[in-house]
Amino acid sequence: MTTRSKPGRLHPKVNEALDLMERGRLDRRSFVRVAALLGVGASAAYAMAGLPAPAMAADDMPFPPDDPDAVMGGVLTVAMMVQRVDDPAAFSWTEMSNQARHVIEYLAMTGPDNITRPMLAQSWEASDDLRTWTFHLRPGVKWHNGDDFVAEHVKWNVERWVDPAVGSSNVGLSSIAALVDDVDTGEKNEDGTPKTTKRLRDGAIEVVDDLTIRFNTRQPVLSFPEDLYNYPCAILHPSFTAPFSDNPIGTGPYTLVELAVGDRCSLNRVTEMTNGEPFEYWGGKVYLDEIRYFNFDPENQLVAFAGGDVDAIYSFGHEQLAFAEALDGQILPARTAQTLACRMQVDVAPFDNVKLRQAMQLSLDRARIRELVFGEAGDVGDDYHVAPVHPEWFPLPPLERDIDAAKALLAEAGYPDGIDLTIDVGNTNGVWQQSVCEAMRDQMQDAGIRLGINVMPSSRFWEIWTQTPFGATSWTHRPLGTMVLSVGYRAGVPWNESHYNNPAFEAALDAAEAVLDVEERKVLMERVEQIMRDDAFVILPVWQPVYTIAKTTVHGYPPHPTNYHQFNKVWIG
Repeated sequence: MTTRSKPGRLHPKVNEALDLMERGRLDRRSFVRVAALLGVGASAAYAMAGLPAPAMAADDMPFPPDDPDAVMGGVLTVAMMVQRVDDPAAFSWTEMSNQARHVIEYLAMTGPDNITRPMLAQSWEASDDLRTWTFHLRPGVKWHNGDDFVAEHVKWNVERWVDPAVGSSNVGLSSIAALVDDVDTGEKNEDGTPKTTKRLRDGAIEVVDDLTIRFNTRQPVLSFPEDLYNYPCAILHPSFTAPFSDNPIGTGPYTLVELAVGDRCSLNRVTEMTNGEPFEYWGGKVYLDEIRYFNFDPENQLVAFAGGDVDAIYSFGHEQLAFAEALDGQILPARTAQTLACRMQVDVAPFDNVKLRQAMQLSLDRARIRELVFGEAGDVGDDYHVAPVHPEWFPLPPLERDIDAAKALLAEAGYPDGIDLTIDVGNTNGVWQQSVCEAMRDQMQDAGIRLGINVMPSSRFWEIWTQTPFGATSWTHRPLGTMVLSVGYRAGVPWNESHYNNPAFEAALDAAEAVLDVEERKVLMERVEQIMRDDAFVILPVWQPVYTIAKTTVHGYPPHPTNYHQFNKVWIG
């Protein structure tokens, strides 16, 4: 039996977090994050932490307040790669989600301050044991076809996410994973072990009424609202059939009116529903009439801005910073957990040999790679997918380059005369990815590891990123290291491109996720990170610094560490 939080009653975990903050075991911003996740309004949480709240609207709204100087109308043009918009639940690029983000929306929204606020949900509460989460949906939200947005629509979406046929990465999120069980299919894998599939647990989702939905998890989950802003978690209308671009029904202020993959994507503000009635957007004023994305590869986006072709861009790399500083624009930097994961499939030869993988690991000087690629910007990576910006990051002793040890391991692995390997790279968000691989190549050769680099078009790379035995995959920022570890490295999840399967790693990750005390969680994360690094299946040498730029006439352009675009309050004047 659990006791659900009542309105006006602080969740006991909030009181626990407040005590931890007062004792110096939880920093003030981490307290605000936890309190907001547990139903405390963002401004109230900031006040409890003794911090000034950023300029935002009411606590039950995710957007900044209206700007009294804002000018209605206008077209915002943005340079970004323009991609297919097929099934949002299976999105694998942030750019795809940006093209759809103003059409279809999320239950919650995590802002640039890393604080999660209600979006299509108006509020939520958790049981004392964090196993039951109740979301109260925003009344009066309309789909573009005139239907009311109701709890059954949310249930339909979550059921799709856990359907293996959909292949959604959402099933790897801690919150969604806690709603499913692994069920024996009665079949066998190639190695003779039982073949399992993920299936929604009985009673996992309850539709309480039209505006209330309840999730019952098999284990405590703190991050439920935060997980729901993962970019494939946009809520679709139940009439959805792929591709979304052919019938873009949403709840957002815009609709997709043109999509030419590799060329342009245009969004127009919705004023009338398809039933002929006026459309009243639940989120208040929206200033822009149109948003237009024009296709530019990452290395050419800043050139397009300099030439006056666009008002803003998706991002530019550190190598272009001096160029950007000479332009007339607002440079918006962000320290992030964006990275390049050079991962190996542990069940494919020769990468099924851990000694080979460890030899590769010991052949590298990561600090030198960061210096060559980013100068003093960004952060040095150390082969575990938790970044210094993550609150639970535990700084393991840095890996030191040891060529003699690498050669010895290579010989033990059966390659005394060295080995030829090839890594696939698609430069999916800039040529810096190729530069990282080239630096790795130059260093590995000293140990007898001859690394070839197969550079392919980014669109081609994303067709094979989960199939290639050795690939350099761009991973975007997420607010928690535990989130990306769950999405990318748990056994059987769609984005486990390395085929990693280590029960000890998953048990350690489960233990870390269940702890609120950030200092205790850091201690538990030491084991998670150490297991991952010892297994040596991913080389992660750098954390990428991220920059974007907008014209000085563009107001309210929101920098986000994940490059998520939310232009509701952007205006031009």
